[in-house]
Amino acid sequence: MIPAYDELPRNERLGLPHAWGVLPPDRGSLAFIEPEHRIAAAALVQRGESLSLNLPLDLLDPPLFGRDKLVHRIVEVGRNTYEDVLDGFNPQAGSQWDGLGHVRAREQGFFGGATDLEASADELGIQGWAATGIVGRGVLLDVERWARAVGRALDPMSGQEITADDLRACADHQGVRLGQGDILCVRTGWVTAYRGLDDAGRKDPSLGTAWAGLRADEATARLVWNTRLGAVCADNPALECAPGDPEVGSLHRRLIPMLGTAVAELLDLDTLAGRCAALGRWTFLFVAAPLPLQGGVSSPSNALAVL
Repeated sequence: MIPAYDELPRNERLGLPHAWGVLPPDRGSLAFIEPEHRIAAAALVQRGESLSLNLPLDLLDPPLFGRDKLVHRIVEVGRNTYEDVLDGFNPQAGSQWDGLGHVRAREQGFFGGATDLEASADELGIQGWAATGIVGRGVLLDVERWARAVGRALDPMSGQEITADDLRACADHQGVRLGQGDILCVRTGWVTAYRGLDDAGRKDPSLGTAWAGLRADEATARLVWNTRLGAVCADNPALECAPGDPEVGSLHRRLIPMLGTAVAELLDLDTLAGRCAALGRWTFLFVAAPLPLQGGVSSPSNALAVL
């Protein structure tokens, strides 16, 4: 029996509920996606349209947060044979998964309470997710489109908060209901706004300091947990808003090391949003293949939506 959010054990030093011992330490929230959820998700494929949810590897230029810039070389290895070589490749410099080893809850440890990342590589490493892939019912909440429809200004490049109530209102507006195992995709419009920047705008240091995103409070974590979402994804740089409020806390800390939530960031949801709006449906088969990197703490998203 999975306890409700307010019934979870609480780490007293951090004052945060946790799912250590509730969900398997190598799966986290992906354990909520049962075989029957995948079967039901497969039935959503009605048109045979497959849409990439991944940004080009070199789109974010320069990469955010001082990350290394990808250097792509094509090398000749034989008379008629060529291969790619990638230097400075950071899996989190573009569309990405945050693995369970990505964020630690301060001195309390990673998900499950592990304090030694290297010693826990077999459990926390991204290879555990890669072994099965991430497959389930995707649900797009197009918050940017909803906000425009109801007359609310949403600036993706601001620090605006998207609350749990906003997510519920957007879902109601779209006529969808979130359920166990769903892979929630939240569109803030950040990728659209980024694509509209000129070279100077992309090099502006303030770009990596403020963006719209989920409010980092307990209400958001409660919604994610009580719905038993398989994963939570967004098109912005960090799922939660920035710069955020220290008094509210960190959504990354609440979700990843405490609840084991699978998180994806910087997904390209623009084409999907257009198709969903045109078709009047907001659910689809979501498929992702994380990188099988032993002990890895992250992965390129490698995600698709199939309609």
